[in-house]
Amino acid sequence: MGNSRSGALSREILEELQVSTQFTQEELCAWYQSFLRECPGGRITRQQFQGIYAKFFPDADPKAYAEHVFRSFDANSDGTLDFKEYVVALHMTTAGRPSQKLEWAFSLYDVDGNGAISKSEVLEIVMAIFKMINPEDAKHLPEDENTPEKRADKIWGFFGKKDDDKLTEEEFIEGTLANKEILRLIQFEPQKVKERLKEKEKDP
Repeated sequence: MGNSRSGALSREILEELQVSTQFTQEELCAWYQSFLRECPGGRITRQQFQGIYAKFFPDADPKAYAEHVFRSFDANSDGTLDFKEYVVALHMTTAGRPSQKLEWAFSLYDVDGNGAISKSEVLEIVMAIFKMINPEDAKHLPEDENTPEKRADKIWGFFGKKDDDKLTEEEFIEGTLANKEILRLIQFEPQKVKERLKEKEKDP
């Protein structure tokens, strides 16, 4: 059933991930087996990652957002995610401290990877987020944030930046921690997705 290298995590990686993520050995081993079932080669390609997102959002177009998320997770920029990158990403987006989640969010919005965010990069990510929003849900968005352009303007305005200014990682994290409205505006709200899934489970 596969050799020890492909069928089990190395002790070094297991111990490193336990320390860096606080996940238990049992959780990590179970996720690793699941990971290998989905990706027998031990790596997720960009296309596979987009396919995973597509299953979660069948009534939306998650391709652009998935592309940006993949880029932010691909630590060594080799076009694939190994298990370590996958778990670190999982931790940062779900169980990490607020500052860790915002470090990841900064890397998501820093599209060109130059260490600063421009307004055009904010708009690019917000446009990808809007493709993930169900058209029916989009109808209920506030008037001043019901298009990608309006939402990007609102985010940039909260940071007090001019159109051609740049936003550093420190400014991004400090500003977002100090203003929950920014946090709400920069993220695709996964809680709403969870609520929708629960509603579907209740339907006969």
